[in-house]
Amino acid sequence: MTVEQISAFGILGVALVLFMWGRLRYDLVAVVALIAAVFLGIVPMANAFEGFGHPAVVTVAAVLIISRGLTNSGAIDVAAAYVVPKGKSDIVFIASFCAVAAVLSGFMNNVGALALLMPVAIQAAAETKRSPAMILMPLSFASILGGLFTLIGTPPNIIVASFRSRALDEPFGMFDFAPVGGLVAIAGVIFVALVGWHLIPSARLKRKKDQEILDIEDYVAEFRVPKASKFVGQSLGDIEAAIEAEGATVVGLTRAKERISLHRRRQMAANDILILEAAPDAMHRIGTQLKLELIAGGKAIKDLTSEQVSLFEAVVAQGSPLIGNTPEQLGFRRRYRINLLAASRQGRPYRDRLKNFEFRAGDVVLLHGDVEHFPGAFNRLGVMPLAQRDLGFVKPARAGIAVVLFLAAILLTAFGVLSAPVAFIAAAGGFVLSRILSLDEVYGAVDWSIIVLLGALIPIGGALESTGATTVLAGTIINLSSGFGPIVILAFVMIVTMTLSDIINNAATAVVMAPISLGIAQQLQVKPDAFLMAVAIGASCAFLTPIGHQNNTLVMGPGGYKFGDYWRVGLPLEALIVVISVPLLPLIFPF
Repeated sequence: MTVEQISAFGILGVALVLFMWGRLRYDLVAVVALIAAVFLGIVPMANAFEGFGHPAVVTVAAVLIISRGLTNSGAIDVAAAYVVPKGKSDIVFIASFCAVAAVLSGFMNNVGALALLMPVAIQAAAETKRSPAMILMPLSFASILGGLFTLIGTPPNIIVASFRSRALDEPFGMFDFAPVGGLVAIAGVIFVALVGWHLIPSARLKRKKDQEILDIEDYVAEFRVPKASKFVGQSLGDIEAAIEAEGATVVGLTRAKERISLHRRRQMAANDILILEAAPDAMHRIGTQLKLELIAGGKAIKDLTSEQVSLFEAVVAQGSPLIGNTPEQLGFRRRYRINLLAASRQGRPYRDRLKNFEFRAGDVVLLHGDVEHFPGAFNRLGVMPLAQRDLGFVKPARAGIAVVLFLAAILLTAFGVLSAPVAFIAAAGGFVLSRILSLDEVYGAVDWSIIVLLGALIPIGGALESTGATTVLAGTIINLSSGFGPIVILAFVMIVTMTLSDIINNAATAVVMAPISLGIAQQLQVKPDAFLMAVAIGASCAFLTPIGHQNNTLVMGPGGYKFGDYWRVGLPLEALIVVISVPLLPLIFPF
């Protein structure tokens, strides 16, 4: 191997290890890898940032903006609220939600589709006396599957189409993914509705009798004992009895910024901080009945709810500015004008001082503040509400304009009048001109971590090809598969791609595997379409872990799932996808 090839393999290997490690943000890892590639000379300095203008990157950004516009117009909310039936049968209940999620995800960002449907699903589950765990994982998987059947359904499809354009001077069309991806999506939705949800551990499917609509778990909140409190000087046992009568439990005690042990005879002092496990309604009773001060960000909250202020549950999304920080580090209340009252992770309440809580993707948080501040705060915080939105704001004219602009972009792309980047950027511009989106919302709609990831990795993918590293990798895979035909190698490519996608970002997986699959097809002297499609499908099918796809992370907290719950449903689903796709791909895209 040449020095350039060794350098390319070294950068790729280190990047993959860091992606899997997960302690550094994947966009940061990609940028560091790009800088290293430039310093080592395998990416020319003049080409270092060409990835940021790549058609795939532009298209991904445009689709994210359009998804926000469709949401703002209210068109998607109507579908989410009224198209989904709330059937008595568990299968009908799950299948109906999953079908709507799959269809929406084919034409908008699948994270956005899940964000719209998740509150509806949680509320419907509560109304029908079902556990949220029954519906949320199937809903996440269906939203991922739905992206398989269109060009814009998922970033891997856009990336793979761009690689085909480079190899054959023609990208995949809008619905070229449908013959295989559509069938896989249909089969996957049927599987999760009929079989998959049964594989979720029964402990997650058991619903508490007294569980409120949005109570994922009892929360832990902090209350200060004021100087005038009747409990000052009394024993902890006395205050415990009064607190338990209001439906809460004492789980911790802090005095002078230090955690102290819980002894029933310990005398309470002014300004002691009691850490209580309680549902939101119990918090209100404790504050009013026992004259204890509910605190957040160092400030006592006297009125928990009114016409002006309210409580909202939300889940922390990937890419949120909260991740990796604590409320104290962020200056949470001062910066966002919202109080953090409680937090829950994987269905378990956080039992320590909230100021020390380090946010992670998938955490469920209970927020308190002015109702008018919440819409903007959700965007700034990078969280998704778990309560169904009020449909009163829907304006038919705006919804109609949004749908027309979106359909026009799809038709112009499908009939080859405009390229996908041009058509969808034009539609995004139409959303701004028609005031469906403000310029601030346009920039806020784009997941810049994905844009940076793609912009940095695309030149590295090009370097793998230009240095001949993909040829070496392709030759190694073919040698390991010697004696087997192209179909077996095709299956191997899909399985490897799926495995990578379960532990690193799906867009990064597509960028890495697309040139390798092209190299394999060239060395086998077959057409590359089937191999590229195998990468597109495999990169999008991340079902074994909660970290492989944002949607899996988002439902983890609200569903109360554990890390190991995903492979129980995901492993047979991925096996089904391989069994369906591998024989079908050569039929639709002959070698």
